[in-house]
Amino acid sequence: MRLEGKSAIVTGSSRGIGACIARRFGREGAAVAVVGHRERERADAVVAEIEGAGGRAAAFLADIGTVAGCERLAQEVIATFGTVDILVNNAGIFVSQPIEEVTEETWDAQHALNLKGAFFMTKAVVPGMKAKGAGKIINISSIAGCGGFPQSSAYCATKGGLTNMTRALCLELAGAGINVNTLSPGNIVTDMNAEIRATEGYDDHQAALTPAGIGHMDPEQLTGAAVFLASADSDSVHGADLLVDNGWAAW
Repeated sequence: MRLEGKSAIVTGSSRGIGACIARRFGREGAAVAVVGHRERERADAVVAEIEGAGGRAAAFLADIGTVAGCERLAQEVIATFGTVDILVNNAGIFVSQPIEEVTEETWDAQHALNLKGAFFMTKAVVPGMKAKGAGKIINISSIAGCGGFPQSSAYCATKGGLTNMTRALCLELAGAGINVNTLSPGNIVTDMNAEIRATEGYDDHQAALTPAGIGHMDPEQLTGAAVFLASADSDSVHGADLLVDNGWAAW
């Protein structure tokens, strides 16, 4: 097991991509903090799955879009597991709107969770990682962080900022033994994009944009890359953007 003896926080892990990563980390031996916002039952269900497979996990609720929520979560996880070795900044929201319909509220909500939350969660765990001289921080960005999507300018701004924030934090933290990297999914099956995926012809259109000819992949296909970035196998990987996108960005 590649993460045995490690403890991990995976934000936004009561469902979707985060839940898949949390379950995989549990199978790899990590003690996993499964974090939801208000979905206690969903978080508890993911914990039950991890424990049912022989792993260790605990459920937490936190508002990652606030500094106080990030700080409190880090403190609670440290109180439960003793330390934080791995942080996966996965919590995020996606609102697809033409620019004429974007309000200050929807702009702020996406930036607060997708970008601000990742920054302040990182800030909350860095002191402990520096004290140990080791740590793994994985920012879940998107192909929307390296390319544009129509009717998604606010979301693209958050993911582009997250990808570049990774590079800046790498320059600041690599010398302390902390790896900061980005994992960028391509089009993937999640609750957030269920409505747009239901649009007739949308999946076929996205499939035509990938060399692999796959419109939307299963989130389980991301978990191997997440384990790599969380494990000792990536000790020399700093500031990278690992794309798991069926070749979407290669065109």
